[in-house]
Amino acid sequence: MYSRLYDNYQSPVNETMKNLLNFKVKAVAANIRSKREELNYTQEYLAAKLNISQNAYSKIELGYTKITLERLFQIADVLETELMELIKTENAEAA
Repeated sequence: MYSRLYDNYQSPVNETMKNLLNFKVKAVAANIRSKREELNYTQEYLAAKLNISQNAYSKIELGYTKITLERLFQIADVLETELMELIKTENAEAA
């Protein structure tokens, strides 16, 4: 019984870390979208360059899809920007 209660326990620290991570993921997604819009690129254009569907790309911008570091480098390359510009989260607004 004790182990079942413990398994379902969500510590405030873990919940805070999870919320912070979620914010950072959404902030990176918002940075990607902002940079794409700044360049007047469409989601279809980015999707084609990344060899994925527009729907799959949209999920990246919404922060619904976990992306690999390799994919993040590809996105930075297509957006003609430094990776650090996409992943900085200070002063960022989550999507």
